[in-house]
Amino acid sequence: MTSIENQNISRHTLMWLLITNIAILSPLYQQITLWSLAICAICIFWRIGIYLGRVAKPPKWLVTALALAAATTLAIVAGQIGVLNAMVNLLILGYALKYIEMRNRRDVQAVVLVGYFLIAFTFIHQQTLLSTLHLLVVTIINTCVLISLYHDEKNFKYAALLGSKILLQSLPFAIVLFLVLPRLAPLWLVPPQNKAQTGLSDNVSFGDINELTRSSALAFRATFSGQAPTNEKLYWRAIVMEDYDGKTWLQNPRITNKNSLNRNNTNNDIAQRPQHLAKADSAIGSQFEYSIIAEPSHQQWLFGLDVANTSDRGIRALNDFTLLAERPIEQKRLYQVISNEQLIMEPKLSPSVRNINLALPRSSNPKTHALANEFALSYPEPKSRLNAMMRFFTEQPYYYTLRPPRVGEQQIDDFLIINKAGFCVHYASAFAFMARATGIPTRLVTGYQGGELNSTAGYYSIYQYMAHAWVEVWLADEGWVRFDPTAMIAPERVEQGFDAFFDPETSYLMDNPFSSLAYRDNPMLNELRMRLASIDYFWSSWVLGFNEQKQRQVLKEILGNVTRTKVTIFIVVSLSVIGLSIAYSAGLIQFRRSTDKHLNAYYSVCKMLNKRGLPRKHHEGPQAYNQRVTAAFPSIAADFTKLTQYFIALKYQNMDPKRAKRFSRLLIKQSRWLKIKILKQRLALNKTNT
Repeated sequence: MTSIENQNISRHTLMWLLITNIAILSPLYQQITLWSLAICAICIFWRIGIYLGRVAKPPKWLVTALALAAATTLAIVAGQIGVLNAMVNLLILGYALKYIEMRNRRDVQAVVLVGYFLIAFTFIHQQTLLSTLHLLVVTIINTCVLISLYHDEKNFKYAALLGSKILLQSLPFAIVLFLVLPRLAPLWLVPPQNKAQTGLSDNVSFGDINELTRSSALAFRATFSGQAPTNEKLYWRAIVMEDYDGKTWLQNPRITNKNSLNRNNTNNDIAQRPQHLAKADSAIGSQFEYSIIAEPSHQQWLFGLDVANTSDRGIRALNDFTLLAERPIEQKRLYQVISNEQLIMEPKLSPSVRNINLALPRSSNPKTHALANEFALSYPEPKSRLNAMMRFFTEQPYYYTLRPPRVGEQQIDDFLIINKAGFCVHYASAFAFMARATGIPTRLVTGYQGGELNSTAGYYSIYQYMAHAWVEVWLADEGWVRFDPTAMIAPERVEQGFDAFFDPETSYLMDNPFSSLAYRDNPMLNELRMRLASIDYFWSSWVLGFNEQKQRQVLKEILGNVTRTKVTIFIVVSLSVIGLSIAYSAGLIQFRRSTDKHLNAYYSVCKMLNKRGLPRKHHEGPQAYNQRVTAAFPSIAADFTKLTQYFIALKYQNMDPKRAKRFSRLLIKQSRWLKIKILKQRLALNKTNT
């Protein structure tokens, strides 16, 4: 035994602490800096050495020096990693250093308490179902440390079972609070941390979308409340780009300006809508209501079909008809959307916006300029000119590929005139350039196209490899109209989805050979993949996305008309029942009940007779009470006499085990029969002899 164990800390507790340290710190590796990680590793290995008796406890000056050095380093790099991340690293370092210098039970309690804080912080950043199950196990392990601290004579199995029991007892309390607590803004809405971004960007060049087609990561999920659009209509708009410098398309700063018009209104009354929306004359469009669960992207862009509006708080509907979150999406985000195809996007175009969407860099792509002039001369009417440009891609030997040839300074000239091979950004950029060159306002739109339907749960999964780029042109009386040159070159890509045109092995599975999407061709494994995805979807929808609307819906099903009084009563009753159950389980409340099954069987019949007006007196023996029952209730006299005889024989006579077992069986059987008979006959109590 080491010296630390002589101070009320057993080897059993130390082993549980070692497991807890590894379990708590392992999911936090993304938030831990290299310096913090090194100190944590030193503390863990040093503690293992102390546990094995190979090394001595570290001196206090060394622990103090490590703490000061770590705090100083974190203060220096706080500007780079973010203040929140620096504070978390400081907490982790305190956890590790306290772990190595433990000397008594109070130190262990402090380590366990900090461990619970770290578990809660981990859940803020990792909320998938798998991560939640992992954190539940970590919570049980952390609780086992306290159990082992006061029950060190028990084994690991005892501590694990008791820790699991304690956690299960706390779950009903957590569920009640989850149902009734107001849906306040989460405390972790803090300035974004410096992390690599995933997904689309506010600028795009020829190679950007191609990079996303190699990613099998999930972008978002969408569930339609009614009939869903067909695949060729699933154009998920995310970012609109109006500025072009000859190489890169950029979003114009006016779009995200906070002073820009906020279209945060889902009312379909056109009179209440801004001037840049109008009802289509043909009115052939449809309205779709759907919910989206966006995956963490560390960006603000959200997704929606034409024309998207939402009433969810914290989301701005911009002038370019896209949705923007007020804060970066650091965790899964559920929001409701209504899209209306009947609305015309910006029927009147201001001169400033027109100039922005006609601008082209000087001396850029002269060959494409010349081709555009030919179209302008041959087709004076804008719409026929655009249709001719679309047909141009099918009349010439263009083909769609994710590995296009390199281009030079005049990118569009090289693609359009020489290479004639590319993917969506190439064709959309070339089409937009030609349209602008002929005087038609045009802009580039990036987002996602299509989706994988999960028929089990009824939702669409949209992955990063489904990223797409297309064009919107402005036409008089029609507003912004979508044109997708990709549909001319690779119609299967739009009508049936990405997988109908491209081989997964050469795209999103190239860098992700172990992705679950690789099992699509195996019916059994694909069905399992869909089932697991459905479980995660419902977790995201009903737990992570449990907003005010769903809270009211659940409470209405439980309470009917939801009022403050009913909610208060529900809380008090629920917490009282849970508290009494826990107190009874812990032995704080006990209900007197004999452990003698023969006595319980006999007394249960006596209690029923007591309710019928014939109580058994405290000093009264079984025989005397039997005489009174026989006189008062002749209909059960013989049966109660047998019960009394069996009871007296078992309680007061010496019998061999075999005979005692037979009498025990007869007594219990007779007791059951008597109780049924008393209830069935509804005895007419005769109190004349009582």
